[in-house]
Amino acid sequence: MPDAAKSAHPPLQPGIEGRRSRLSIRRLRPGPAEDFLMPIKLKPLHQQVIVVTGATSGNGLAITEQAIARGARVVAVARNADALDALRQRLSPDGTRLLTCVADVSDPVALERAAVLAQDCLGGLDSWVNNAGVGTYGTLDQVPLADHRRVFDVNYFGTLHGGLIAARHLRAGGGAIVNVGSILGDRAIVQQGPYCATKHAVQALTDTLRMELERDGAPISVTLIKPGAIDTPFPEHARNFMDNPPRLPPPLYVPEVVADAVLFACAHPRRTLYAGGGGLLSSLLSRAAPRLADHIMEAVGTTAQQMPGDPGDPMRRDNLDSPRVDARRGSQPVHARRSSIALQLQKAPSPVMMFGLLGIGTALMLIGRRPR
Repeated sequence: MPDAAKSAHPPLQPGIEGRRSRLSIRRLRPGPAEDFLMPIKLKPLHQQVIVVTGATSGNGLAITEQAIARGARVVAVARNADALDALRQRLSPDGTRLLTCVADVSDPVALERAAVLAQDCLGGLDSWVNNAGVGTYGTLDQVPLADHRRVFDVNYFGTLHGGLIAARHLRAGGGAIVNVGSILGDRAIVQQGPYCATKHAVQALTDTLRMELERDGAPISVTLIKPGAIDTPFPEHARNFMDNPPRLPPPLYVPEVVADAVLFACAHPRRTLYAGGGGLLSSLLSRAAPRLADHIMEAVGTTAQQMPGDPGDPMRRDNLDSPRVDARRGSQPVHARRSSIALQLQKAPSPVMMFGLLGIGTALMLIGRRPR
């Protein structure tokens, strides 16, 4: 084992940098009502070993790059062996900071190797990020049933496999499981029915896993990240059944915004983090006025997701069943915001107040626009 791996987890030092983040959770037991408080202890990011799935493209690539830049060590998981090799050569040629694992997350046996690599070669596992995802564009009846199932195999069952593997390895020492969902888990959109369905399922899976771990007293933080529209190769990678090339509707954010949310959750217990204020407002609108949101989606949802005449890079087209060329950003000309004020507010110690203010503000906006 390399010397760097042997000294991977130095003892915590006194002071701010050495403190572990804590979140008290309540464990319920049968019998008389009684509270048992168990702290969740998460290491500072620079002391962590993190597994990231979907690590060679889009949000996963940004998460991996930012994790390495902030001092963490990473096991990068993806189907694209060539992209993984290039990533390792660029970020950690000596193999002490980044290891790679070629795996399709729909295969739990292959995915288990990532946890073994973290334990055997990097000295442990502290956080697991379920990020891998695929998608389709088209109506529910246009997308073949086999493609519906494939989207579920990757997006839902891949997250289930990763969550169960991570929980098994983290139960003793604690850590974080971070699932990358979507605002489309709150608000479905036309032309992406299978993807929306998987993200609704991922939200339910995340909540269930959190409750089961809390019930067992396991010191594991479980966070759901809900990105809005992010400038990644997703529209190029998705299998398209529409008449025009797909795109992501604005406002868009750079993948580093998602990486910021994910890595914050690796070191600070949070239930949910929205990555991008545009997506958060869309979610709040759909909750406050669901029928209005339906009508908006029906009226503009298809055209907002199409970019006639610009299919993007043909070498990236359709990675549903096998990997294609990966990248951090999409190749279509779009404007993407480089930061999210909404995310930074959620990272504050008391995000409940922020959500309350946003909810009140949205309600007032809706009331103000109501016809008199």
